[in-house]
Amino acid sequence: MRNRYLDLLRFLAIVRVVVYHVTGWATLTLVFPAMSVMFALAGSLMAASLTRSGPAAVGRRLRRLLPSLWVLAAVFVPAMLLTGMPVSPRVLLWLFPIADPPANNWGALALSVIWYLRDYLWFVLASPVAYWLFRRAPLPTLLAPYLLLVAIEAGIYPAPPVLREFGLYFGAWMLGFAHHAGMLRRLSGRVLYPVALALAVGGGAWIVGHPGSRGYDLNDNHLGNALWSAAFILVVLGRAPSGVAWLSRRRLADRAVTVVNRRALTIYLWHMPFVVALTPLVDVVGWSHRDPVGLAIRVLLVFALVGLVTLAVGWVEDVAARRRPELIPGGPRRSAEVPAPDAARPSARPGARPPGRVLDRAVVPAQRSSAGEPTTVDVNAG
Repeated sequence: MRNRYLDLLRFLAIVRVVVYHVTGWATLTLVFPAMSVMFALAGSLMAASLTRSGPAAVGRRLRRLLPSLWVLAAVFVPAMLLTGMPVSPRVLLWLFPIADPPANNWGALALSVIWYLRDYLWFVLASPVAYWLFRRAPLPTLLAPYLLLVAIEAGIYPAPPVLREFGLYFGAWMLGFAHHAGMLRRLSGRVLYPVALALAVGGGAWIVGHPGSRGYDLNDNHLGNALWSAAFILVVLGRAPSGVAWLSRRRLADRAVTVVNRRALTIYLWHMPFVVALTPLVDVVGWSHRDPVGLAIRVLLVFALVGLVTLAVGWVEDVAARRRPELIPGGPRRSAEVPAPDAARPSARPGARPPGRVLDRAVVPAQRSSAGEPTTVDVNAG
């Protein structure tokens, strides 16, 4: 079944990412470390898939991840080739981005969010081995990414960029493994809260002592980011409620959470090109990024444009997940009409009902339950 609390976290993470890229407010990264939360949720879903399907889960994750990227590449790669990007074999990385795919000057900024798919791809490929190790030695496997990052930041191990990303975000992915295994939920408050507090204090002190070019922005501080985000994840996943019943009572909010979850990858991939394109245009008409009204207009315009492109190509995520394509996900399900028992079966005993459940005035025939893919959707969400 869907875990609506996890859906709500993913919804908040996606919205936060878009707002941050429009406004540049560094405080947002501290209030809600969205990227680490997204990796943790993806790690939990990956662990569930590995538990159910074994290594075959890797292929299923890639099937969900790559088609939306290919749609983006089909638009932007020809545009970049026509505006100065040289043709080389590295262009093929747009099909399978195990490294940063090539881009020209404007494309490098507009498509900068591709790093997330690069890291996600590596984490998916590493997950069968990592999950095998995690099930045999949970705590050492959980600590390994953080120890790697400490070694890199201290200059002990001059690692290549891909290993730095493992140190930074694979720890969040592994916390997702721990969430799926129930380890975080089983931690008592006397353990969880002091550990989270220690991580937050350590990460916060490192951030304050090592500010980046944008001030106290988690994106400029790898070790501070990892520690602060780990504290946040421990609390929001370790003390996750069993459900969010209030969400189902608010139809508009519930539908918005569903839509964003079903279109998370499309929204993530396409929002940055609109942010980059709109910035000079709104400056021309006087909507300064320092003016609250101007910022609000920018945010609304970006969400409106992302909404339009999501209507146009978001259905690719349905096809990738082998769902029925929908223009706007989460609409009411149609229930098939069932003929009256006396009309359909003249020989039926008068007044008898066929086996099944009665919903309002329609009789739904009894059905066998069947196992299937989980319906929780990642940012691939992953």
